[in-house]
Amino acid sequence: MNHGAAGPLAWTVRVLTLFPEMFPGSLGLSLAGKALENGVWSLETVDIRAFARDKHRSVDDTPFGGGPGMVMRPDVLDAALTQVTGGPDAPDRGRVIYLSPRGRLLDQELVRELVATPTLTILCGRYEGIDERVIEAHRLEEVSLGDFVLSGGEPAALCLIDACVRLLPGVMGNVDTAGEESFEWGLLEYPHYTRPAVWQDPRGQERVVPEVLLSGHHERVRAWRLAEAERITRDRRPDLWGRYEQRKRAEEEAKTIRKRSGRRPGRFGEGSEG
Repeated sequence: MNHGAAGPLAWTVRVLTLFPEMFPGSLGLSLAGKALENGVWSLETVDIRAFARDKHRSVDDTPFGGGPGMVMRPDVLDAALTQVTGGPDAPDRGRVIYLSPRGRLLDQELVRELVATPTLTILCGRYEGIDERVIEAHRLEEVSLGDFVLSGGEPAALCLIDACVRLLPGVMGNVDTAGEESFEWGLLEYPHYTRPAVWQDPRGQERVVPEVLLSGHHERVRAWRLAEAERITRDRRPDLWGRYEQRKRAEEEAKTIRKRSGRRPGRFGEGSEG
């Protein structure tokens, strides 16, 4: 089933699922839904059961070697993937992802990679997973949302697609917003405040907005935001902080080289933000 009217240059995502009615779901609302309606991106859902080979539309069977649960059949999945992507050797098949807890962790870097791919195919597993031979034969990329288990790949697919769609040109109203969000520069995001400037919390305590944000001094605001982003990342995500420090050192070394050659400083140079 196709959702929305795809434009000539639309980013296309195809979802193979046992529950096509779960889509577009939240993706049909707000900015993503408007972009889908306007043809900025297109969504195609494919019912895996349509490729079953018996009257019961069976898509799973018991695992060899015993054990609990069921495993999705390779013949059914192969038929579905081949029809949708053209097979593992099709030149224009795009990237084909299987959502699995053992896959590469989905992060902002991978999201940017996927947005740059014109066509993305997502296979949503169920039960105990899919036959390993399908992963090997179709060279599926395994991707995980984190160290937890969901009832199926569909909720993960919705999250992955949402993360991608919001980076498409024309989806977000403020083009500067995406560049300042968590993970875009290897840091968690700085705190946000809005009116009123003085707010009384449920316990009666007055809470005020940091003075620097009321100063109107853009350089001071940028410096404060960078410092806060660094503090929060250092305290809450030491793994991200370590990688950020490595990138920062590399950028500072590159800045030294650029200064010697008269070139402009980079991201972490004077006056930059986090």
